[in-house]
Amino acid sequence: MMTKNQANEREQFEMLTIDQLVPENHLVRKLESAIDFSFIYPMVEHLYSGLGRPSIDPVVLFKITFIQYIFGIRSMRQTIKEIETNMAYRWFLGFGFYTEVPHFSTFGKNYERRFYDSDVFEQIFYRILKEIMDKGLLSPEHVFVDSTHVKASANKRKYDKKLVRKETRAYEEKLQLELNLDREKHGKKPFPPEKFEKEEWKEIKESTTDPESGYYVKDERTKQFAYSFHAATDEKGFVLGTIVTPGNIHDSHILQPLVEKIIEKVKKPLAVAADAAYKTPAIANFLLENQMLPVLPYTRPKTKDRFFRKHDYVYDEYYNCYLCPEGQELKYTTTTKEGYRQYKSDPAICASCPVLSKCTESKNHQKLIQRHIWEPYLEEAEHLRHTDEIKKIYAKRKETIERVFADAKEKHGMRWTTLRGLKKLSMQAMLTFAAMNLKKLANWTWQVA
Repeated sequence: MMTKNQANEREQFEMLTIDQLVPENHLVRKLESAIDFSFIYPMVEHLYSGLGRPSIDPVVLFKITFIQYIFGIRSMRQTIKEIETNMAYRWFLGFGFYTEVPHFSTFGKNYERRFYDSDVFEQIFYRILKEIMDKGLLSPEHVFVDSTHVKASANKRKYDKKLVRKETRAYEEKLQLELNLDREKHGKKPFPPEKFEKEEWKEIKESTTDPESGYYVKDERTKQFAYSFHAATDEKGFVLGTIVTPGNIHDSHILQPLVEKIIEKVKKPLAVAADAAYKTPAIANFLLENQMLPVLPYTRPKTKDRFFRKHDYVYDEYYNCYLCPEGQELKYTTTTKEGYRQYKSDPAICASCPVLSKCTESKNHQKLIQRHIWEPYLEEAEHLRHTDEIKKIYAKRKETIERVFADAKEKHGMRWTTLRGLKKLSMQAMLTFAAMNLKKLANWTWQVA
């Protein structure tokens, strides 16, 4: 039987408190129980003047941003609208029924006037991480690194083409030193400093709306201005650190500074897991020389079909040469300024080789093989890949860093951004990952309590 509700209880009078309106297991109660937010006061005290009108409580200000990022509300304007009517949010902020909610522009004004050039967001991120560590929940022995693209607030059709200098990689100075030592070892003259100092340029598309974003091309359908959020997690999915770059910076350039930040702020990991984009000689060298295990996947050979692959040519370390499938010796010729040793065959012998068509298409019938001076580190990483320990660690990537990015985009508003500029995007990354860490901390400690 269909029932029609005849009673109108909108004008019903009740005597109650806001605390009674918030369910016992609501997330805001778990957040309040998980951490004492008063740690924010000493962090921001030096940013406030002793003169002028009283400011909004900084703890309330940052709690409002946590509401936005934890509950995935799309903007600060919408967050303020939600706080006006949501009793759980009011309870979390310590507001009463009739307490006036700050204007939505309040955080933006405070950011521009106080927090823009400060590291307060990073301090808050690591203070929450310390709380997680103090409760024994962190497992940073195995670190999982990856990046995801966040669509910039910029029209992909509005850009200028510009020539810019190629960015310097973290390992550039070390590589230059070692490749010159390698050249001297082989009787070659070292490259003079000006050879490396020579500026290299590349053409890029620079957005006229947000010049600090980078033009990102994934396939024919995915072309846009974006930022890359690089992050690392532990094996339980807690985010240990993050770096934001334009979307056209290659992932492998950021692993070293990101891991160095984790070593400084958290602790040195025993193993670092990453996908195929990070499988480079420089990364293998950095990890192994610093006593960290590289956990890297299998990568398919990039040789054309029906041609011999690189592993078909045997490297002889003692004689420093390669042997082709037909037994010809490819001799060392030079070491390039990119750090590659070059080995070349004798074209007179190759011209009459019965398998030449499977070996090279060069006009002078000469086969060239390049071997990086740090290739042994990459080979060691490849050997480690077959061990049971490394296989188990790599299998956790989908449960850690990949799940963190999926949750961040689906539940915490990180699929696209309304902010512009690297500093503001770094703030968003810090607040998003701090909110995710805090949410997990709150849920886990509430269950234990």
